[in-house]
Amino acid sequence: VQLQASGGGLVQIGDSLRLSCAASGGTFSTYSMAWFRQAPGKEREFVSAIKLGGASPYYADSVKGRFTISRDNAKNTVYLQMNSLKPEDTAVYYCAAERPITSTIRRGSSYYYWGQGTQVTVSS
Repeated sequence: VQLQASGGGLVQIGDSLRLSCAASGGTFSTYSMAWFRQAPGKEREFVSAIKLGGASPYYADSVKGRFTISRDNAKNTVYLQMNSLKPEDTAVYYCAAERPITSTIRRGSSYYYWGQGTQVTVSS
């Protein structure tokens, strides 16, 4: 599976962005999908994940209520709608894919396929 993330950019505090991750080379609907991020000098951290059918998505506490993950299996794409952006959201955002995951869905080590990352910068 190849993943291509896009949609990052430079925004101001309180702005919104929508990230997209297009998948190819596999049966998208059979993969759990996730977003992770890595800020300069920090470890990669979990942001959000969504299972096959899209129900009951997972969020990091730091983004809950501001970010929304969704998937369009017909378009082989997962989205991350980011609202009320804060400077601490500044990071490179990566999408990831793996065969169905349940208990370890928040762990980066659970995912084999990764996109190239897209930079999100929230200016104060």
